Amino acid sequence: MSLKTKLMAVASYILHGAPKKVIANINYLQPNNLLVRKKILITGGGRGLGYTMAKKFKSEGAEVLIAGRNEKNLKISAERIGCKFLMLDVQDVNSFKSFIDDADRMLGGINCLVNNAGISLHEKGFLDVNPDQFDSQFNTNLKGTFFLTQCFINKCKEKKIEGTKNILFISSETGITADERPYGLTKIAMNSLVQGLACRFVNSEFRINAVAPGVTVSDMVTGSSDENLACGYNITGRYYLPEEVAEVACFLLSDVSNCLNGQILVCNEGKTINTRWKK
Repeated sequence: MSLKTKLMAVASYILHGAPKKVIANINYLQPNNLLVRKKILITGGGRGLGYTMAKKFKSEGAEVLIAGRNEKNLKISAERIGCKFLMLDVQDVNSFKSFIDDADRMLGGINCLVNNAGISLHEKGFLDVNPDQFDSQFNTNLKGTFFLTQCFINKCKEKKIEGTKNILFISSETGITADERPYGLTKIAMNSLVQGLACRFVNSEFRINAVAPGVTVSDMVTGSSDENLACGYNITGRYYLPEEVAEVACFLLSDVSNCLNGQILVCNEGKTINTRWKK
C-alpha cells in the first residue's frame, strides 16, 4: 500500500472508526485455450491490470508481448508470465512505427493490440488543473493511444494479415459520464474513438471494443487485492479486482465474442446507469 493510501486510511479511521471489512467471492473461468493463435501486444503491461491481463491471456494460449517504460519491471513481469517484452513510451509517437515493427517480428505476426497504458493525476476539480497535467494525461491516454492504434492498423494492412484482428481499449467508468478533469475527458474521447473505428474498419476484419472498469485495485488506488476491499466509490462498497476485469478482456479478444464490435463493457455493476429512482 502506498504512503498516500496509508495516510488516507489513518485519517478515515480517526474520523469514522475502523473500516468495515469487505471481501469478494470471485469466480474465474478455467483456462480453455480461448486465445490460441492470438498474438497480443499490451501497453502498460509491466504491472497492475496490464500484468494481470497478460497473465490471463498467456494461460489461454496466446503469445503475449508486454510494453512499458520501466525495463526492470517489464523484465521481471515477463519472466513471471513467460512472455516477451519491449520498451515503449506512449508519449513518443515518433517511435511507434519501429516499435510495432519490432513487436510484429517478436510475436511472429501481431494480430491483437490492447491499449492499456494510461495515467490519472487525480486533480480535485477543474480549477486545480494546470497545462502540464492536462498535456501529460492527453498525450498518454489519448494521443499516444490514437497513433499507436493507427500504426497497428497500418501494419496489419501492409502485411495483409487475414482473419480477425482485435483492438481492445482500456477505458474507465469516468468515460460514461460528464467530467471536468483531463483523465475523464480522455476516456470520453476514447469511447467515441472506439465506436468510430469499429464502424470504420469492420469490413477489414477488425473488431474494436473497450473495457471500462470501475475503481479497481492498482498501484494508483490500493496496493493489494489481499487487503480490505472496502471502497465507498463503488456501488456494492468494494474495489474490483484486476483478475475479474481480465476475464472480461479475455472474452472480448476471444472468437466467442465475434458478434461484438464497438462495444464498451462497463465493469462497475451498473453504477453509472442513469435510472430515475437513484438517490
